Amino acid sequence: MALSKDFLWGGATAANQAEGGVLEGGRGLSNVDLLPTGPDRSKIAAGELEMLEWQEGYYYPAKAAIDMYHRYMEDIELFAELGFKVYRMSLSWSRIFPNGDDNEPNEEGLAFYEGIFKKLKEHGIEPLVTIAHFDVPVHLIKTYGGWKNRQLVDFYTQYATTVLTRFKEYVTYWLTINEINILLHQPFVGGGIIFKEGDNRQEIKYQAAHHQLVASALVTKAAHAINPENKVGCMLAGGSHYPYTCRPEDYQEAINRDREGYFFIDVQARGKYPNYALKKFEREGLNIQMAEDDAEILAASPVDFVTFSYYCSRTVSGTPEDYAQATGNLFPSIKNEYLPSTEWGWQIDPLGLRNSLNQLYDRYQKPLFIVENGLGAIDEPDENGYVADDYRIDYLRKHIQAFKDAVEIDGVELLGYTTWGCIDLVAASTGQMSKRYGFVYVDRDDEGNGTLNRTKKKSFDWYKKVIASNGEQL
Repeated sequence: MALSKDFLWGGATAANQAEGGVLEGGRGLSNVDLLPTGPDRSKIAAGELEMLEWQEGYYYPAKAAIDMYHRYMEDIELFAELGFKVYRMSLSWSRIFPNGDDNEPNEEGLAFYEGIFKKLKEHGIEPLVTIAHFDVPVHLIKTYGGWKNRQLVDFYTQYATTVLTRFKEYVTYWLTINEINILLHQPFVGGGIIFKEGDNRQEIKYQAAHHQLVASALVTKAAHAINPENKVGCMLAGGSHYPYTCRPEDYQEAINRDREGYFFIDVQARGKYPNYALKKFEREGLNIQMAEDDAEILAASPVDFVTFSYYCSRTVSGTPEDYAQATGNLFPSIKNEYLPSTEWGWQIDPLGLRNSLNQLYDRYQKPLFIVENGLGAIDEPDENGYVADDYRIDYLRKHIQAFKDAVEIDGVELLGYTTWGCIDLVAASTGQMSKRYGFVYVDRDDEGNGTLNRTKKKSFDWYKKVIASNGEQL
């Protein structure tokens, strides 16, 4: 079983990492606009340090990002030249509802995205649209406390219904919430949550998760009602966990850690809370408020397909001392001696992608879509601005072969593949521009200097051939 002739090849970006134009066109401020580079970034992302307006002495990379707000025409031309069948992008909530609770949407924001969709349509590129990609309007955080407040279900549903209706002739593939499990690790990024002293953090995180899961189900239902052609997916920050040794305790820890992420997708894909999650709430005394008809809402509208990001696998242990040799990632992980690492300590594991596809397909029996995969690396352009990024080609080639094996050998149903950061953009984890993922080099540095000129890298021509051959020419 080779890849289907309709296989959706493409690339992915997010509004907050690419657009810029932060207060232009009537857009309001969003949580992700307030993540500076430097040591405070991770504390703010985790909800441990409050920053709800820009402050002196910090550099905020999302303010201008790569200025796609003014340059999307040029960028889409490049995507068309690559031969994209699909472009995964996100909408900025605060560009459409500047405060999040406005009565009416911002027409200028809607018109901006309509311009993008028209341009994509002109080139026959299918948009895959993430409705909320680490994006909560700041007003909703200041006034309501972010997603821990049930009222955000209504605000998000109003926003989603507005875009589903407005763009129904352009978009049929939708994702409700990006990497929904990041809420547990970076609650400010995933849910606009800032903790106060004495807060029961676990309870707040899972309460916010419940609100997002209910909102996602309501929006899935609305999407199907607005256009029966719509396909709605969920989105997991993926990557399987390996036990550090054959100790049963390590294996159990790997199962537990996988479940931490699967929990969200179990609800979104199967329509109900898994028993292990209910037992966790009971065991830890977490009092999660659920409305009377919430179970019914979740059961009525499971997603149509499951999407995930995959960059690396992770290795875990039941013994805390083993983490002395931890490796760089948002998720605590032990260095796996069998795998090479990126410059940021992420372990490179193509076979792990095939394994993850099999685990997800076995678990959900729904079509899958890899919506993020790529190599963050320091690129050194030559005097003409050209980057010979053979290391990126090597990484992507091996991961594409791995998902082809999952389809052709294992029988996994895979809709498509969008590489992360098809054009260089601001890295979500660090805010750096120097952590580059794209096929297109953007002349901008970590301090915001540079011309923003776009230059094709070596990987550009390579990926173009991959798409043209439907993955036969790697």
